[in-house]
Amino acid sequence: MGRGIEDRQYCAQDYEKFNKRIHDQVDTLKEILANDNFGKGETTCIGAELELYLMDQSGNISPTNLQLLEMLDDPQYQAEINQYNIELNLSPTPAAGHPFTTIKQEMLTKFNKLWDTADKIGTRPLAIGILPTLEEHQISSEYMTDEPRYRILARELRKLRGEPFHIRINDLNNDEEIDFKTSEVCVEGANTSHQVHLMVEKDRFADIFNAAQLTLPLALGISANSSVLFGSTLWDETRVSLFKQSMDIRICDSRPWRPPSRVNFGQGWVRQGAWELFAEAANIYQPLFPQLFEEQDDNGLPELAELNLHMGTIWPWNRPVYSNHGNGHLRIEFRALPSGPTAADMSANAAFMIGLAMGLEDKIEEYMPRIPFIFSEHNFYAAARNGLDATILWPQNYQHKPMETPIRNVIDQMLQTSYDGLAKLGVDEAERVKQLSVIQKRLAMDITPAKWQKLTYRFLKRKMNKKEACKTMLNLYFEHQMAGLPVTEWDTVWK
Repeated sequence: MGRGIEDRQYCAQDYEKFNKRIHDQVDTLKEILANDNFGKGETTCIGAELELYLMDQSGNISPTNLQLLEMLDDPQYQAEINQYNIELNLSPTPAAGHPFTTIKQEMLTKFNKLWDTADKIGTRPLAIGILPTLEEHQISSEYMTDEPRYRILARELRKLRGEPFHIRINDLNNDEEIDFKTSEVCVEGANTSHQVHLMVEKDRFADIFNAAQLTLPLALGISANSSVLFGSTLWDETRVSLFKQSMDIRICDSRPWRPPSRVNFGQGWVRQGAWELFAEAANIYQPLFPQLFEEQDDNGLPELAELNLHMGTIWPWNRPVYSNHGNGHLRIEFRALPSGPTAADMSANAAFMIGLAMGLEDKIEEYMPRIPFIFSEHNFYAAARNGLDATILWPQNYQHKPMETPIRNVIDQMLQTSYDGLAKLGVDEAERVKQLSVIQKRLAMDITPAKWQKLTYRFLKRKMNKKEACKTMLNLYFEHQMAGLPVTEWDTVWK
């Protein structure tokens, strides 16, 4: 989204030209994907992006991202919207063999240098979905990274919204709630994630994408790591609700319908392929950055820069990506996983999620008639709210309706599906066992990173005030993250 963006005011003509350009590129993309050579010879790869918090020695935010990036001098790191966040772009790796161990090792190598460098300025990087000690006044423009793309994003979203964003999130299990209004887009930056990319053959895209949508609640529920915001215990994946509300430009008016949210689970099952998702984005979402680019003439596939820019201003939890590199390829960007807590946990989360999508690919046509898309969306938000304690709607054999089923039971049943899906990608057997055993142990111990945060925090609140309890829990979290063991190996002070 940051490619050559100019910080300037846009006029109606800019939007008109940009809108025509992306519609033309949607037509071009259709022709590209119809070519038999598209994607041929490309090795299936897995990649990832990891967003991190920066905190000081006291557990408060450390707004030092630009200073830290200058010290690192590493193009794999980049700034995020808030000054106390950075992003690490990990190298793509072939899916066959030991891809998740490779990603884990690169994380650890990068982390070691990052922590050593950050320590020189009294900063501690942290992989966590939301920083528990974050305060409401810290999600303001005062802490926004001074880059054109973020200034424009804030300006355009406020213009389209026309009134403050309303953030309201509650936990029905313990009556805790946050409820406030803000005009600050920086609220979005409170959410940090571990985004995973999987290259997908164009003719298999629809089935794998639909399988990813159906099984995403399972991956989210077992991986949740965002349960404390402003010192309140809320959803296991509070990020999901906070991100959607912080970017929701829709307002209630007299119309009997509402446009779809820019942060969304999707509009329905994909019936043909990736092209319809690009076409959908061009037709139902207003452009935010009407910036035109000069097409790079390298005698290869067109870049479709404007269409890719537009796709980057829509935030579905699973998103299609087009690349013109080589013979071109399509990717699924899995965007729902939270950051943290350790490299071992994150590599296992990615393996489980990708394995589910690949493992259910051949059966997805049987599943879709048995579970309407709206039920799959319901499952996603149920998993975000309650994690491993969620109940979801899941297809049964010889059903006359989907049945409410504990999500932990479905995860247990689908571990074999994930194992088989990873085998289809050529992932080594030892790698499959290693990664999925992390997931299996969480299930057996009834623990997730989010649950560890909640239970530790609630225990400590019985001994000290909320602020001290939150900082103490966060320090314990940081110590365990530095040790590198999965969350199932962490101390359980509440027992």
